[in-house]
Amino acid sequence: MRLEYFQMLDEIETLDRDQASLVAVAHVPSESSVFEGHFPGHPIMPGVLLLETMAQAAGYLLMTLDGFTRMPFFAGVKTAGFRAFVHPGSTLKVNASRLHAGSGYAVVSASVHCRGTRVGDAQLTMRTMPFPSDALARHVRREGERLGLTKVEAG
Repeated sequence: MRLEYFQMLDEIETLDRDQASLVAVAHVPSESSVFEGHFPGHPIMPGVLLLETMAQAAGYLLMTLDGFTRMPFFAGVKTAGFRAFVHPGSTLKVNASRLHAGSGYAVVSASVHCRGTRVGDAQLTMRTMPFPSDALARHVRREGERLGLTKVEAG
């Protein structure tokens, strides 16, 4: 996880195309400038960054299911909740499951777990569209390969 670059995921642990779901791993850094202000003396991962982590897992799930031909953009949150703090140095498991897709949108259920405990969940809406630039498409495909999605199609 590189918080300052919004690179939230470190690897895709499992991908189930039939169930339209994946599990990703994210290692929260032990040190980051983010923790200097959130909060002094009690550093915790900001909820908005946990939400972004879930959105990125949802995005890579959708891109993989679409053969990396469309780019999902985070469009909305129907519900979100956080139950526990995530501290620097934690390892997270991020689950994402597609609930619905159609008309250029997808709805994904996502959750974050730390040491076996659910710390947050959300229902996310993603807008899917053709990649707006070749540079973005190349970057996202490279990131997919870095995450372990070895069958990244050229699109």
